[in-house]
Amino acid sequence: MSDESGKPAVDPEVQKSTEKKRQTKEAAKDLVVMVEAGARDPKSFIARNIIILLCVVWSGFQLYIAHDPINAHVARAWHLAFALGLAFLAYPAYKQHSKPMWVSWTQKIIPAFARKSIRKTIPFYDWLFAALGMTAALYIWWDYENLIFRQGMPNTTDIILGTILIILLLEAARRALGPALAILATIFLIYNFVGPYLPEILRFRGLPMDFVISDMYLTTTGIFGVPLGVSVSFVFLFVLFGALLERAGGGKYFIDIAFSALGTFRGGPAKAAVLASGMTGMVSGSSIANTVTTGTFTIPLMKKVGFPGHKAGAVEVAASTNGQIMPPIMGAAAFIMAEIIGIPYLDVVRAALFPAVIAYLALLYVVHLESLKMGVKAIAREDLPKFWKTFLRGLHFLIPLAVLIIYLVILRRSPVASALYAVQSLIVLMLMQRPIIAFLSLGYHRRTGTLDPNLNLKRFVGGAFVDGFRDVWNGLIMGARNMISVGIATATAGIIVGVVTITGLVGRFVNIIDVLSMGNMALMLVFTAMTSLILGMGMPTTANYIIMATLTAPVIITLGADMGIIFPIIAVHLFVFYFGILADVTPPVGLASYAGAAIARSDPIKTGVQAFYYSLRTIILPFIFLFNTELLMIAGVTAAGGIIWMDDPVRIVWVFFSGLIAMFAFASALQGWLVVKCRWYERLYLLLACSTAFRPGVFEAYMPFDRLGMQILGVCMFFALYIFQKIMLKKRLAYMKTVDKGG
Repeated sequence: MSDESGKPAVDPEVQKSTEKKRQTKEAAKDLVVMVEAGARDPKSFIARNIIILLCVVWSGFQLYIAHDPINAHVARAWHLAFALGLAFLAYPAYKQHSKPMWVSWTQKIIPAFARKSIRKTIPFYDWLFAALGMTAALYIWWDYENLIFRQGMPNTTDIILGTILIILLLEAARRALGPALAILATIFLIYNFVGPYLPEILRFRGLPMDFVISDMYLTTTGIFGVPLGVSVSFVFLFVLFGALLERAGGGKYFIDIAFSALGTFRGGPAKAAVLASGMTGMVSGSSIANTVTTGTFTIPLMKKVGFPGHKAGAVEVAASTNGQIMPPIMGAAAFIMAEIIGIPYLDVVRAALFPAVIAYLALLYVVHLESLKMGVKAIAREDLPKFWKTFLRGLHFLIPLAVLIIYLVILRRSPVASALYAVQSLIVLMLMQRPIIAFLSLGYHRRTGTLDPNLNLKRFVGGAFVDGFRDVWNGLIMGARNMISVGIATATAGIIVGVVTITGLVGRFVNIIDVLSMGNMALMLVFTAMTSLILGMGMPTTANYIIMATLTAPVIITLGADMGIIFPIIAVHLFVFYFGILADVTPPVGLASYAGAAIARSDPIKTGVQAFYYSLRTIILPFIFLFNTELLMIAGVTAAGGIIWMDDPVRIVWVFFSGLIAMFAFASALQGWLVVKCRWYERLYLLLACSTAFRPGVFEAYMPFDRLGMQILGVCMFFALYIFQKIMLKKRLAYMKTVDKGG
């Protein structure tokens, strides 16, 4: 069928569907841009290039101080200055279609405010805020020596600039991160002044204004504290590494590998989504970016093979959120955790490894069970890229990852040095890959006799090198833009940490939880988990972890000790961290769920509820490893609270295997499916098998087995039911064949 011009006619329905899919993908990408990198793309040539210049200079500055360190306080001041300046230039004051009432009133009084603070325009007051914010932050660098001499005795300039910085930081947090963190930090600041008027359980003497401003602004216990220091030292380099790798094509390579490896299995696209999100999550650490990056490919394919829209989106959201618990970055929390706890970074990675891998493998298993329940088929091999060809095509992307792992794990270099070498190797790779591909392409065309005689070889190869340089340039820009929200989050969280430190709020919080839990350990952990989950809604993972590490982690440690239980400090911090990340999933605020629902064209709340259901396997893990610390590769705790790490390889392998089978049993009990649909008593049996393998100490006193024997029993219980259902299914199929023949 063709039109009058002889061209094939386009089916209006197909065209409409294609356009709708394109708009859906654009909407999802816009969500990532707004949340991760700033919503603005100014029309003005000058404004656009000022933002680009600030991003490139920030990335260059971070690479320079990683190679040649400067004073930590001064480095934090520069880091925050870049973050604040870019926050006001990249993030509008309000959304395009939701103009606040105060803007409408102001526009009537001051006509200059009529210019909308939206994506294509930067109004003058945002330029003013950016300049003031950068000035207030860089004042630390400008007057650093004098500030040291008058520490604790701030002058008028200190107070004025400190007040400006705090106000602008709260506004930047509202723009870049949403209202949750800004409101919480404001409440904590107010607590400094209203302490004498509060109920007795929260009452304290209150603090004068100049003392609060001085502590928040001039010292390293408030805004410029440990969280911002970790953002300066470690986080930026790893985020930059992830941005450069994505720009080089590493993200698409991981997705292609996942599809070529798992696409032919039942429910292949869903399994590929889990694997791809796991691989990209190791270097990204952003659940929303992961959801859109991999979900753009995986969600439509999941729907094509039979997954409902809300389940397809939920699988991607659950997989992408788990990227934040996957070492080595863990959404930047791994570095902050190491600094707060005071243990080596590699110890954090070691403790976090087994729970993260078990959670991912369990999600693969959940997807498999869902595929069995819905009768989802696999993708034909001819519709998928060939595995070895795909693997070898992007093998060079593994070089910078290998550099990172070798320096970090084998040579035991610092995370800063390891990330710096990895970034340098990645930049070299990005500059060289396009010229090399161009040379190989020329060789191919020469051999096949298809070389264009008019081709200018020098310009062809030179253009490839320019394209490589452009990739590096854009990677530096995107790395800096991705860091805006992280820099603002860590600085704002520093306000809360500072208030908690100077007011002694932790002791009062311990008393509140103790009263509410009535001395019951289970209730105490549930209240702590709920606090982490509620405060995490609408808040970035990094900021949420910092707050929970300051407020609720000490509660578990203190009340646990009062009850005669010494928890390893790393287990406690991982406990509160796990519940913080679930905020990206949990309705009604879970941003990752909104991104997944946008691509799947499904209801966001329904998608979020389903994603939360899939994430229940992640929810039980903290309660397990807090008591069964072997899952963290911890053999015990010394009287002084030190960690004794497991060193027996056989024991380590068994702990992982038994933990994985226990999680499979839990997933089967939730899904109500093993080989076939489970009856209600089989689901209870699976939960018992899970408890026996995960928490053998609970039943040890009632059984003639030791701890290891109970774990073996739990594993055997799972496989016994699996074999039983297999046999029954085979008998049922044989009977049906007999009936068919008889009929």
